[in-house]
Amino acid sequence: MKKILFFSFVLMGIVAQAQHKTVSIPSQLIAENIIIVTTDGFRWQEVFGGMDSSIANNNKYNEGDSSYLYQAYWNTNSEERRKKLMPFLWSVIATNGQLYGNRNYGNKVNTANPYWFSYPGYSEIMTGFADTAINSNEYPPNPNTNVLEYLNKQPGFQGKVSVFGAWNAFDRILNEKRSGMPVISAFDLVGGKYPNANQLLINKMRRDSYKPWRMGECLDVFTHYAAIEELNKNKPRVLYIAYGETDEWAHSGKYRSYLDAAHQVDAWIRELWEKVQSDPHYRNKTSLFITTDHGRGDIIKDQWRDHGSDVPGANEIWLAVMGPGVNTGGEIKYEGQWYQQQFAQTIAKLLGYEFRAEHPIAPAIVPVTGK
Repeated sequence: MKKILFFSFVLMGIVAQAQHKTVSIPSQLIAENIIIVTTDGFRWQEVFGGMDSSIANNNKYNEGDSSYLYQAYWNTNSEERRKKLMPFLWSVIATNGQLYGNRNYGNKVNTANPYWFSYPGYSEIMTGFADTAINSNEYPPNPNTNVLEYLNKQPGFQGKVSVFGAWNAFDRILNEKRSGMPVISAFDLVGGKYPNANQLLINKMRRDSYKPWRMGECLDVFTHYAAIEELNKNKPRVLYIAYGETDEWAHSGKYRSYLDAAHQVDAWIRELWEKVQSDPHYRNKTSLFITTDHGRGDIIKDQWRDHGSDVPGANEIWLAVMGPGVNTGGEIKYEGQWYQQQFAQTIAKLLGYEFRAEHPIAPAIVPVTGK
């Protein structure tokens, strides 16, 4: 995540220039709410193939516990293997939603930005625009309007858009000051002026917690339960949760921790889904949109730790989506090419809107939205 690169590049993509105004899309079946989840730098290779034995067998990466890895995540059948790693993804979403990015079938999802690291990736996801000026993780507040702030200005959505991110850069990526929506990142306090008992406890535990990445990023558990409490207390219509540990453990070369973090994210997504499906406010009215900001290396196995434009394959990503308005397609096994810059408009259209901004916006992924 924290790899900083400077690169100059002119990128031509599938974009649509539009004016900044509200456009509502009529639909027989749209979502009233959406939960967007990202898990930083999690490879498509593990999503679709489960544990990589060549990495798990390497004593540099298995944290001295290959027996645990094999017991927890191994099966000779790749479909069973991936299900052991991400059981909710492959039992519920694969049955009721769509999964894109298995390149073994020629099904490709890529970043359109040329940098292949975090700030440009998250910006592309949220703005629908691969802005080549955004070429550093230290980039200042994002000048480009994002789909979350657009939605936050639509009738019925004002004050109902919330963001929780483990990394402290999300304040800048989503331009919290300009957007007018709360972005709780890293060690920000939750609950505002009147935190409830659970939020007070989260604040205390986060403050007193182990800080492997100092103040730049908190452990995912605090981001997750802060978001859960937001669902309980404020009932947001748009909730974005950005987990970070998959990237951090990969950079550290800790494959066991990387897989454990992904497995935990899958369990948390299950918790989120079961929570909204048990709440009449959300039940059968809420979509899930799950993806990542960038890929990692694989051709040279040691490069699984790394990403950036100098790492082949680090622009290869994936997408999972489920909920109202999404046809049941399961794992998409036909050839196709989609881009990260198409995600923002896809999110908007799932909610019945067309995202408009001052910059070009790529079109939605039609097989997801049907329009």
